[in-house]
Amino acid sequence: MSAWCRVAPRLESFHTERRSASAPKSRITAIGRTDNRRCRAPKQQLSITKLWSTGVKSIRTTRQRASHVDYSPPSTSASLAGENATNVILVGSEVAPWSKTGGLGDVMGSLPKALAARGHRVMVVAPRYRNYAEAFDTSIRKAFPIFGGDHEVGYFHAYLDGVDFVFVDHPSFHHVGDDIYSGDRASQHFRFALLSRAALEAAWHVPCGGCPYGDHNTVFVANDWQAALVPVYLQAYYRDHGKMLGARAIQVVHNMAHQGRGPAEELDGLFIPDHYRGHFMLDDPIGGEHMNILKAGLAVAHRIVAVSHGYAWEIQTDMGGWGLAPMLRDQSWKVRGIVNGIDYSEWNPETDQFLQSDGYCNYGADWESVSGGGKVACKAALQRQLGLPERAEVPLLGFIGRLDHQKGVDQIFEAAEWLLEMDVQLVMLGSGREDMQDTMRHLENSHRDKCRGWVGFSVEMAHRINAGCDILLMPSRFEPCGLNQLYAMRYGTVPVVHAVGGLRDTVEPYNPYENTGTGWNYEGAETNNLISAINNATNTYRQHYDAFQDMQLRGMAKDFTWNLAAELYEKAIVDAKFDDYRG
Repeated sequence: MSAWCRVAPRLESFHTERRSASAPKSRITAIGRTDNRRCRAPKQQLSITKLWSTGVKSIRTTRQRASHVDYSPPSTSASLAGENATNVILVGSEVAPWSKTGGLGDVMGSLPKALAARGHRVMVVAPRYRNYAEAFDTSIRKAFPIFGGDHEVGYFHAYLDGVDFVFVDHPSFHHVGDDIYSGDRASQHFRFALLSRAALEAAWHVPCGGCPYGDHNTVFVANDWQAALVPVYLQAYYRDHGKMLGARAIQVVHNMAHQGRGPAEELDGLFIPDHYRGHFMLDDPIGGEHMNILKAGLAVAHRIVAVSHGYAWEIQTDMGGWGLAPMLRDQSWKVRGIVNGIDYSEWNPETDQFLQSDGYCNYGADWESVSGGGKVACKAALQRQLGLPERAEVPLLGFIGRLDHQKGVDQIFEAAEWLLEMDVQLVMLGSGREDMQDTMRHLENSHRDKCRGWVGFSVEMAHRINAGCDILLMPSRFEPCGLNQLYAMRYGTVPVVHAVGGLRDTVEPYNPYENTGTGWNYEGAETNNLISAINNATNTYRQHYDAFQDMQLRGMAKDFTWNLAAELYEKAIVDAKFDDYRG
């Protein structure tokens, strides 16, 4: 064990009051995983002739599956879902670990596994941006008429952790490189329209585990505008024609600011029936009439999920709805909020691989760890790695995120001159706007003994900042869910957040009189409010360290696994199946 994992004598003078080391340690229960490859015969099969009427042409049939595919019999053990067990197909533009730019990729990689663990049969459909070693070519090809021509796609399949991952293959996905959202507006609309058509056909033509999912007891979960055509195509080309009547669609909103807008004339390329065009049209006070893909998905979906309770409310306000609030208020009965979870196999200070070298060490959710053991050792290691003075008594503040207006980074910069006059240290990790990157570099150069700015992103450094910092700053102007505050609390770092969206839902405000709460929330996206919250946090650290440590332990004891989120998604799925307003 590293020497830093022991209670150093120089730290004992600072942490004078100690509680019994026998205080109970919080227990973390990992999501159990079972093989739920149930194979149900579809309620009705579509013939090639019938499929032709939907604009789909079958190119060739399946081949013999590769020898490494698991054909083990389905599990007969009782599932948590019970009679609610459903065929769930999640559709999105990215999925971790294959393609990830943010929280959507994490959700697409983790939520399906949690749903499978509850007993659902789960498929994920995402683009194949490059060659994925785990996925094999099924030899299934389908063609779809969009943007003035027939475009053929292939399907690749991988089965991992109880989930069928299906990757849609087309040259347009290969050309984007590492920037999966690159290209002009029309090229993005083309790619994601193709993904949506392919996802619906995957239910019928990709024989995962020996047979397709079919339309019996099947719910599609479309994520953000990139998959918002799934509910529209499902209704317009299948249910309206007596096909896939057993299927439903849920639209998930991860970020309302991105809606898939475009000129009205671009709607022709999406191959939408005339009587559905009204769902896409939106009058903008500035830009005039235009088409909006997310609007159509929200209008047609059987249920709508926002990624936190607070965000579900915010998107129904004129300020947070980005032009769609009136429509959402009219359909408020369809809207609910479900907070995302985090993957405890990756974010766990007791096993984190990034805390096993360079003086860092793993630690648990106990008093000994936060008062003078592993948590304090990680703080010293972070200070040493970044070239800051190794001082246990100074509050170490951190920021991790994109450098832009939404994340409120400008308010941190405005507060910095006041902040760095105090006896504190500040560590920032992120990239984004060039002017903000330059400001971050300037802060470091002008306060070499107190500030470090890391331009770019490092997964390792993100883990180490969460482990080493005392306080994490999240002054986001809006935050649909937010994950960094969850990571911070998991690692015993106390968040200071602007009380919006998921930040309000997940960070309980500190109450010094009752000694409750897990962080500091402040109202109003103004620099003075951020300064006041930071001042309260640093004063508590210096003057009431016992209370600060209590807060750390309460945060570490919170359950942010995907278990609860999966259960709530299951309820949304059941509601979509059995309370269909269209009959």
